[in-house]
Amino acid sequence: MLNNKVSKAVRLALAFGTASTAAFSVNSYAAEEEAVEKVERIEVTGSRIKRTDIETASPVQVTTAEEIEVAGFTRVEDMMNSLPQLEASSTAFQSNGASGTATLDLRGMGSQRTLVLINGRRMQAGGIYSQSADINQIPAALIKRVDVMTGGGSSTYGADAVAGVVNFVMDDQFEGFEVNIGSTAYQHDNDNEYIQGLMDDRDFDYPDGSSGFDGSSFDFSATLGGSFDSGKGHAVGYFTYNKQNELRQGSRDYSSCALNAAGTACGGSGNAVNPNFYISGVTDTGAFDWDDYDYWTLGSDSSFIPSSGNVYNYAPVNHFMRPDERHTLGLFANYEVNDNFHPFIEAMFMRDRTSAQIAESGTFFDTNYVIDYDSPLLTDAQRQNLTDRFGLTSGDQFATYIGKRNVEGGPRVNQLEHSSFRLVLGSKGEISDLWSYEAFMQYGSTSSSSAYENDFFGPRISTALSANGEDCAATDGCIPYEVFTYQGVSAEAAGALTGTAILNGVTEQFIVSGFVTGEFEFGLPSSDYPLAAVFGAEYREETFGRTADEVYAQGLLLGQGGPTKSLNGEYDVTEFFGELSIPIVEGITGVESLLVDLGYRWSDYSTSGSEPTYKVAMNWDVTENWKIRSSYNRAVRSANNGELFAQQSQGLWAGVDPCATATPELSQAACANTGISASQYGNVGKSPADQYNGFFGGNPDLSPEIADTITLGVVGNPFESFNFSIDYWDIDLEDAIGAIDPELIVRQCGLTGDAQFCDKIERTPGSGSLWIGSGQVVATNTNLGNIHFEGIDLSANYDMEIAGGTLATSLIGTYMMTKEYEDIPGVSEPYDCVDTLDNGCFPQPEWRHVLTASYDTGSWWKATAKWRYFSAVNDYTGSDTLVEDGIGSQSYLDLKGSFTINDYTRVLVGVNNVLDKEPPLVGGTLSTNGNAVAGYYDTLGRYFHASVSLKF
Repeated sequence: MLNNKVSKAVRLALAFGTASTAAFSVNSYAAEEEAVEKVERIEVTGSRIKRTDIETASPVQVTTAEEIEVAGFTRVEDMMNSLPQLEASSTAFQSNGASGTATLDLRGMGSQRTLVLINGRRMQAGGIYSQSADINQIPAALIKRVDVMTGGGSSTYGADAVAGVVNFVMDDQFEGFEVNIGSTAYQHDNDNEYIQGLMDDRDFDYPDGSSGFDGSSFDFSATLGGSFDSGKGHAVGYFTYNKQNELRQGSRDYSSCALNAAGTACGGSGNAVNPNFYISGVTDTGAFDWDDYDYWTLGSDSSFIPSSGNVYNYAPVNHFMRPDERHTLGLFANYEVNDNFHPFIEAMFMRDRTSAQIAESGTFFDTNYVIDYDSPLLTDAQRQNLTDRFGLTSGDQFATYIGKRNVEGGPRVNQLEHSSFRLVLGSKGEISDLWSYEAFMQYGSTSSSSAYENDFFGPRISTALSANGEDCAATDGCIPYEVFTYQGVSAEAAGALTGTAILNGVTEQFIVSGFVTGEFEFGLPSSDYPLAAVFGAEYREETFGRTADEVYAQGLLLGQGGPTKSLNGEYDVTEFFGELSIPIVEGITGVESLLVDLGYRWSDYSTSGSEPTYKVAMNWDVTENWKIRSSYNRAVRSANNGELFAQQSQGLWAGVDPCATATPELSQAACANTGISASQYGNVGKSPADQYNGFFGGNPDLSPEIADTITLGVVGNPFESFNFSIDYWDIDLEDAIGAIDPELIVRQCGLTGDAQFCDKIERTPGSGSLWIGSGQVVATNTNLGNIHFEGIDLSANYDMEIAGGTLATSLIGTYMMTKEYEDIPGVSEPYDCVDTLDNGCFPQPEWRHVLTASYDTGSWWKATAKWRYFSAVNDYTGSDTLVEDGIGSQSYLDLKGSFTINDYTRVLVGVNNVLDKEPPLVGGTLSTNGNAVAGYYDTLGRYFHASVSLKF
C-alpha cells in the first residue's frame, strides 16, 4: 500500500509541474523506501503547509499564464474582472473620482475585503485615494498563474482576506530571453437609434457609423532569466512598458449625452454655457431670500429671462477610458548556499501616469454672491428686470447663485501619478530532513500625487464678481467675470479664474515574518502518515501620509464638491500563527484518505486590540477520483488608515432626494421629518446631475469586522479526460465598516423619524436643498451593519481528440444565491442585491460563466473561442425606464488564434466581443460612467489585439 501512496504522490507532483524549496519524506517510518520517499511539494494558496496535491480543502480557481496571454488584455485587472468570481472595482473606465489605481473586488464585497498577494506575500496599499492593493505593478508577462481562493484566509495570511485571496504566482524560474510586442484597439458601429433620437431632440452632436480603430494601446515586455554558478542560483529580470490612448464619451453614440435618471431624455447640468441664476433680494442678514426668488437665464440681448431646459451636455469631453503610461521593472533571484540557506530577493518597481478628464468646471451654484444693483457687470435692461421683479433701485443689492459652465476655459483634468516599490529579502532552507523554514523582511512603498488642473478657484470668482467691481480693479491679474453678458466671457477671463490643487502622499508597509513547516515523527494510529504543521510569527506596520495643499484642504476649487484634507495615520500588528494537518485514515473502503487541517492566528492591533482568527478544513478522498472538501474560517478585517484617520470633509453623493421636485416621493409628513417645512414641500429643486452634498470622513474608534466563512465542495474525475469541482460557499460578515448611504439616511429619517437618521440631515435654510448652499447629509464611517453572501462555484474541464488535434474545453461559473445587506440591524430592512437593481445595488446576475474551447492541432496553430455570459438582472422598481424590466442577459464571443512561426517566434491575434455588443444602457442614477456599468459589461465595443513573442 505504501508503494502506491508514494508513487501517487510523485505522480501528482510531476503532473502539476511543481518546484519545491525543500524535500520531505512521505512517511518517515518507511526508511526502506528511501529510494522513492523524497517527493516534491509546493505551497498552495490558502495554506503554508507544502503539499503534493494542488486540490485543497479551500476552493482555488487557477488561471494560467497561457489563459492570461490568450485573453489579449494589456491590463491585468481586465483579465481578472472577466472571471465570474470578481466584480469590477477601480478600473481604467472611470474618470470622475478616479483613483488612478486598479483594484480587485472578489464577490463584490469591496476591494478592501480582498487580500492580494504576490508569491503568497501581501501587497501594499495603492496610493493617496486607495488603501487597496494596486495591481498595475504586476507584470502580466511574468505571471505563472493566478490563484483565486474563496473564503476567509485570515488565519493563514492575516487581515483583509474576508471575501478571499487573489495570489499572483510569478514565474521566478523563467529560462531564456523573451520579448513581447503587442497592440490593441477598439472598434464600434454607432447605430443606437434610441439614444440618437434623444440627442436629435436636443440638437446634440453624436458619432454615426463605424468609429474606426480607436482607444489603441502599445505594449512591450522583455524578460531575461537563467541559472548561474552551476545551477546553484537563478535570476529573472523583467521590463514592461504600456501606453494606453484615451477614449472620450463623445466617441460613442450611446455615451454622447448624459441621460437623466429615468434614461428617457438627454439630461445635463444646470451649470450651462449660457448661465442660469437663482436671483432674489437680500435678507436683513445678507442671505438669499428663498421665500421670494426667480430662476433666470440670459436672452440674446443679455436681459434676464425665465430659464427652462437650459442645461449643458457635459458628457462628450469626459473620459470613457483614461489615457495611461506605465513602466515596470523588477528582479527575482535566489541562490543555494547550502541545504540550510537559500537566500532570495524580490524587487519590483512601477511608475504609472494617467489623466482623468471630466467636463469643464463651473460655478455650480456654490456661493451666494451679493452684487450691487449699480455694478458695472449689469446692463440697464437687467437693472430694469430687478426693479420690475423685486422692486430694487440704485443703492440696493441682490443675491444670486450662479450656474455657469467654463466652456471658455476647457475641461478639468486630474493628473494622477503613482510610483511603487516592493522589496522582499529572505531566506528559506532545511532545518532537518523533516522541517524547513522561511523568513523574510518586506518593504513596500507607493508615492502618489494628484494635480487637479483647470478648476474654478472660488476666491477669484468672488473677486471678479465683487459687489461694485472695486475689489477686482484693485487686484493684480483680475479680469471682471462678465457672466451677466450673453456670451461675454472670454478665454482669457476664464483662464484667470481657474486654479490647481496638489495632493501628495506616501503609503508604506513594513513586514518581518517567518515560519517553520514540516512533519512530525508521529501520526494518528489510524493513519500511516505523520502530522504536518506550520508555526510562525509576523510583525506588520502600515503607514499612510497624505498632504493636501491649501486649495485642496479648504475646498477652494468649486468642482471638487468639498475639501480634500490631509491624512496621516499608522498602525501596527503583531501576530502568531500556526497550522496543523492531521491525516485521519486512508486506504479503506470509501476513504482513500481523510485529512483535517486546523489553523489559528492571534493578532494584536495597535488600534483595536487583539483578535483571533481560525479555520477547520477537511479533505476526504472518497476514491482516487472523487474528493469531498469543506472548511470553516473565522476572518477579521481591521479598519485601514483611510477608514480610521481620514479627516472629515464635504463631498458629493449620487442619488435622489425623495423630498425634491414638485411631486416628492415621500409624503409631507415624512419630508417634515427630514427638515422640509410646509411651504417648502413641493418647491425643493432636484439636482440636475443627481449629485448632492455629503459630509464624509474617518473614525478612529472603529472596531474590526468579523466574518464567518463556510465552504463545501465536491471534486471529481469520473472518467478519463473529464474533471470538475463544485463548491458551495457562505460568507457572513458583522460590524461592516463603511458609511451609511446618504440617500438611505434621508429615506429612513422620512419613514421612521428616528433621530439617528434625522440628526444627520442638514438642509439649506430657506430652500431646503441638499445640493445648493450649505445643505448636506452627514455620513462618516461607522461599524454599521451585516453582510451575508452565498453562492456556488463550478469548474469543469474536458479534453478530446478530434481530427488529429486536441479540443480542450473548460467552464468556470458562479451561481449567486444571496447578496444580502442589513445596513442598520433592527432598523433598516435587509435587502438582497442578487438579480435586482434596487437599493443602489450593483447589477449582480444570478449566473455568470466563462466557457472556453481551444483546438490545438499539435503543429503550428491553435484556435480558441470563449463565451462570456451574464444572466439577466430582472428586478427594478426605480425611475429608470431604460431598465424598468431589468438588464437582459449579456453574451460576449471572443475568438483567438495562436501561430508558431518558428522555434523562436509566436504570433497571437484575436477579437473580443466579436459581435460588437454594446453595454446595457442605464440612466444617470445607475450609471458608473457613460450611461453604462463601465468596466463590468464590455464597454467600448469590439476589442482587437495582436502580439508577437520572440523567445531565445
